[in-house]
Amino acid sequence: MNYGFTYIPHSPVSWRFPLGFQCFFAIVTILFVLIAPESPHWLVMKHRANEAREILARLLAKSTDDSEVVDGIQTLEIAVNHELEVQQKKPLQEIFTRKSKQQTLRRILLGAGTDFFQQVGGTNVIAYYLPVVLTRSVGLDNRMALILSAVDSMSLMFWGVIAALVIDRIGRKRLMLFGAAGSSLCFALVAVGLRYGGPSNRGMSILAVVFIFVYYVFYGVSLLSIPYIYPAEINSQQMRNVGTSFATTTNWLFVYVIVVATPTAIANIQRKYYMLFAIFNFCFLPIIWYFYVETANLSLEQIDRLFEIKHDSGNAISWTEATMIARTEVISDLARTEKKGNSDSQHYENVA
Repeated sequence: MNYGFTYIPHSPVSWRFPLGFQCFFAIVTILFVLIAPESPHWLVMKHRANEAREILARLLAKSTDDSEVVDGIQTLEIAVNHELEVQQKKPLQEIFTRKSKQQTLRRILLGAGTDFFQQVGGTNVIAYYLPVVLTRSVGLDNRMALILSAVDSMSLMFWGVIAALVIDRIGRKRLMLFGAAGSSLCFALVAVGLRYGGPSNRGMSILAVVFIFVYYVFYGVSLLSIPYIYPAEINSQQMRNVGTSFATTTNWLFVYVIVVATPTAIANIQRKYYMLFAIFNFCFLPIIWYFYVETANLSLEQIDRLFEIKHDSGNAISWTEATMIARTEVISDLARTEKKGNSDSQHYENVA
C-alpha cells in the first residue's frame, strides 16, 4: 500500500490514506473484543465459576461435565486461593517487597526486558527507515529502495507465521537466543558490507542488502512476537496488568529513542551505527541465558508455583528441576482436592 501510493506523490492522500487505513485494523480489533469471552481465571477470581466452566468447555470443545473441564476449574480455584494467600499486599508494595516468594520485581523486569531487547536490538532501524538505509547507506535509487522495503516487510509477515508454529515446540528462551545471535551477526555483516561496498564494489553492497533481509528471518521467529506474550506469561495474576503495562511503556519509550536517533546517526556515523546494534544484540545473549526463565508449555498457575519453588530452594535446584516440580505439584494439588471431595461425599453418605 505504501509503495502503491508513491505513484501520486503530489497529493496529501499519498501519506494520509496509508496512515488512516490503519484505523481499519483497530476497528476490527474492537469488534472482536466485544464478543471475546472473559478469561476463566478471572471469572474464578470473581467467584463466577459456573461461567468459567462454560467458557473453558467451549475452549476445549467439550461438555461442561467433562473430566478435563472439571479438573481445569478445580486447578484454577486452587491457584486463585493460593494467590490470595501469598499476595496480600497492594501492587506497589508487592513490587518493592524484599524476599517476595513471587519474585514480583524480577518478573516485571524480565517481561519488560523482552521489549527492551526488541527495540534496542535494531528492529525499527529496518522497519521505519529501510528506504532511507537503502538509499543513503547502500546507494540504491528511491524506487528500488521502496520495492525492496515492501518485499522485506512481507517477508517479515511470513517469518512471524513460522514463529507461531514453532514457539511452543522450541521455547521462548531458545528462540530469543537464536534471534539475538543471528541479529548480531546480520548487523555486523551489514556494517562490513557498507564499509567496503560502493560503486566500485557492488558485491559488498549486495552483501549488505542480503543481510538486511536475513535479519528479518532471525527477528521474525523470535523477538517479533515474544515481547507481546512473555510479559503476560511471566507475571503473576495480581501483577499481570502492572507488568504488561510496564513492558509496553518500555517498548514505546525505546521506539521513540531509536526512531528519533536513527536519521541523525545514519548521517553522521554511517556504518558504525549498524555495528552498534551488532554489539547490543551480542550483549543480550548472556542476559537471556542466565536470567530468563522458560515459560513454554506451562500454565500460568505452574509459572507462579515455579518462582515460589525456586525462591524457597535457592541454588539447591536448577530452573529445569523447579519446572518439573511445579508441574507435578499442580497435578498433586488437584489429586488431593479430588480425594478430599470423594472423602467428604463418603462421609455425608455415612451420616445419612
